[in-house]
Amino acid sequence: MAKYAAGSGISEIKCILAGFVMQGYLGFATVVIKSITLPLVIASGLSVGKEGPSVHVACCIGSLVAGLFKKFSRSQGKMRDIVTAASAAGVAVAFGSPIGGVLFSIEEMSHGFSIKTMWRSFLCALVATVTLSAMNPFRTGKLVLFQITYDRDWHFFEIMFYVILGIFGGLYGAFMVKFNLQVAAFRRKHLANHGVAEAVTLATLTAMIGYFNRFLRMDMTSSMAILFRECEGGGNVGDLCQTPAQWQITHSLLLATIIRTGLVVISYGCKVPAGIFVPSMAIGATFGRMIGILVKAMERAHPGHGIFAVCAPDVPCITPGTYAFLGAAAALSGVMRITVTVVVIMFELTGALNYILPTMIVLLVTKAVGDFLGTNGIADEMIRFNGFPFLEKEDHAYNVSVSAVMRTEMHTLVESGMNVKQVEDLLEATNVNGFPIESADGLRHIIGYIGRTELRYVLDRTKKMPRVNDDTRCQFVPRDSEHSTHSVSFGIEEEAAGTSFFESALSEGGLRFWPWVNLVRCCLLSQLSLEIVMQLFKRMGPRVILVENHGVLTGLVTVKDVLKFIVTKPAHELSWDDRGGLDGLLEEVWTWATENIHRTNLPAHP
Repeated sequence: MAKYAAGSGISEIKCILAGFVMQGYLGFATVVIKSITLPLVIASGLSVGKEGPSVHVACCIGSLVAGLFKKFSRSQGKMRDIVTAASAAGVAVAFGSPIGGVLFSIEEMSHGFSIKTMWRSFLCALVATVTLSAMNPFRTGKLVLFQITYDRDWHFFEIMFYVILGIFGGLYGAFMVKFNLQVAAFRRKHLANHGVAEAVTLATLTAMIGYFNRFLRMDMTSSMAILFRECEGGGNVGDLCQTPAQWQITHSLLLATIIRTGLVVISYGCKVPAGIFVPSMAIGATFGRMIGILVKAMERAHPGHGIFAVCAPDVPCITPGTYAFLGAAAALSGVMRITVTVVVIMFELTGALNYILPTMIVLLVTKAVGDFLGTNGIADEMIRFNGFPFLEKEDHAYNVSVSAVMRTEMHTLVESGMNVKQVEDLLEATNVNGFPIESADGLRHIIGYIGRTELRYVLDRTKKMPRVNDDTRCQFVPRDSEHSTHSVSFGIEEEAAGTSFFESALSEGGLRFWPWVNLVRCCLLSQLSLEIVMQLFKRMGPRVILVENHGVLTGLVTVKDVLKFIVTKPAHELSWDDRGGLDGLLEEVWTWATENIHRTNLPAHP
């Protein structure tokens, strides 16, 4: 019904904002199915979150609403601005963090971000947060279940323990990205047609394993709400703050961290609406609370000695809940590779100004570890894994001209002289997404560009008319008498054009295609630097850029051409299927299981 409703959606939306076209990804069916199935997935107990799908749903709504207005539907640039602003609303609702949502749309979603888009994002996030606050979903006045406030301050000697949390966040991000992609490679190879069975199996496995651990048994948001609390503020749930039970609690927290990490590795990416924000935060919270309990145990064992000499007597010195809070921030930053956004989200969750500095320290260490290990965010890695044409902000190509990358073998159309039969034969013989149009005088001057979809659309609509046959001439540029009526190119969405419009497309000169031709084409000189071309792709998002030399068509370049050039290196990088590790182990298990099933089904011989 809606194949795009599965998954998180952040990776694909980043590609759409960069100019990649995915028909139906922001459509009505997608938002309806995802809105219905997302609560069911969360209620199933799978180790996935709702934040990524919330961003996808918000972007779908923004795209659908903006599509009702011609000002936005006729401009892909303005439409992308609206989708970017809508993504801020998704994060704002998920975390109750309007400013964090705006920063997320800047830091994670968009390449080029204008002041106007920032104000639109701010307005969307503000309205979404006010609406959520008016609804009061938890009947507690809180926007999210794990919202918390801290009364006590931190001590400088705790920085060494904060560094440990930062190191954990960086290592967790690298581990999650590496092994989740290997599981994704196995899923693509063997489980592509078994999405429902996989989801049911994962839900059953998660319930069976999690039942025996108190922190896995409850849902992740409730678990974080308990782990974030101060012991003196009603946080002693299940003997969490009792000294006699501290080693048993520590053992349970360690197991919860390890087991949930494994569950997230195999669950994120299955064919259900699934995010990774809250699962990562839950993992960081259990690890952070464990570290906080250990530090508090050290302080109780050696009160007033060494680094604990600064602690005031008869006043709690260590707050384990803050360690859970900082661990959650570290894990989220490690897997998504975002920093400023996480700091602001965490500040808006707690309202504690005095914990901004510890949060910044933890995320700085997390980023340093991730940079040292060469880790990219999981959204960016999923883009590369799926083969989407997307240029990262860090992708550059200096001292290279566009002529080294451009395609010189092209399929072109002539402005006049071609008939319907020739155009249809060209469409049948090629699979390119568009055709440059050159002059009919043989000098190959660039006239314009028309997409394959638009070309096929006009042919299908006009072939039903009695005056159109295979010998009908095709006209791709307006004649002098028609220049006054040619104001703007049409797209497929402009079906204001009913049958009468297509009947008027017939003239004495033949079938007029020029209303769908992009005469304001994007052209560059062949000697231009490839770096400038990459900046154009990043900021403007064109599908194709034509290359010319004194007005003569010499080639064209797409994002895929640039990516092929970037990844072409002397050292061969192994694909996800070629790498060893978890995917190799899964491959061995799959082979063993299929062989035993095959043997079991063989008929017995007397």
